[in-house]
Amino acid sequence: MEVYCSPRPILWVHSEGLGPKNPALQEHPNTPAIFVFDRFLIEQGRFSRKRLAFLYECLLELPVTIRQGDVVAEVLRFARRHAADTIITSQAVDPRLKAFCKALEDTLPVVVLEPEPFVSLSPSIYLNRFSHYWRYAQSLVWQDF
Repeated sequence: MEVYCSPRPILWVHSEGLGPKNPALQEHPNTPAIFVFDRFLIEQGRFSRKRLAFLYECLLELPVTIRQGDVVAEVLRFARRHAADTIITSQAVDPRLKAFCKALEDTLPVVVLEPEPFVSLSPSIYLNRFSHYWRYAQSLVWQDF
């Protein structure tokens, strides 16, 4: 994986990159990082309290500033505060997160780093829900234990 060097980057950590293996956090360990709880999704009730608690507990273990609000506006505000010239993040599958990347690119360059896959699954597997994913992935995860 190629490491991108910018004089003043910030990191945007999103919900698909909440672990210590996030490539942005690994490759830029002392860089200011932000996570934004998407106010729209919270107000729409798309996250249960259990899900919010889980996300928050994950975030407490990461070196990130936690905000709530409009994701793009908050990331750009954080970038301005740190006089950033680039935003570095990890690849996302969620179309909403991809749209945020495109919107951020209107103001600053966005470098998207690809994470190492947790497991390698056949592309033909139906993965609409986590339970479907885990049914196939768990045997691969535990095979060496």
